[in-house]
Amino acid sequence: MRYHHIGIPTKKSIPGEVYLKDYKLYHFGFDKSEFGIEWMRYENDCPLPEIVKTVPHIAFEVDDIHEAIKGKKVIIKPNSPSEGNVVAFIEENGAPIEFIQTENL
Repeated sequence: MRYHHIGIPTKKSIPGEVYLKDYKLYHFGFDKSEFGIEWMRYENDCPLPEIVKTVPHIAFEVDDIHEAIKGKKVIIKPNSPSEGNVVAFIEENGAPIEFIQTENL
């Protein structure tokens, strides 16, 4: 695993945020932050688990997403929110953890 980013929920609109309509969320900052800080703003009817919408998550890049989630408490199954990436979330010790696999690995 390699550190990728930290996602922090916010209720504030941020100029330049990007909307992901399938997930009903806005995100901003990852590509502008040396340390991978990403702000996440969720619409009221966002279908993601409450823990993801309310608790900061840490994300790791992995070589095999299915191996990374094996035996874990999966709260978001592997999916592709953006071209070239597959992501999944687990819950670990009360916190959401995101795994990211770049498809062209």
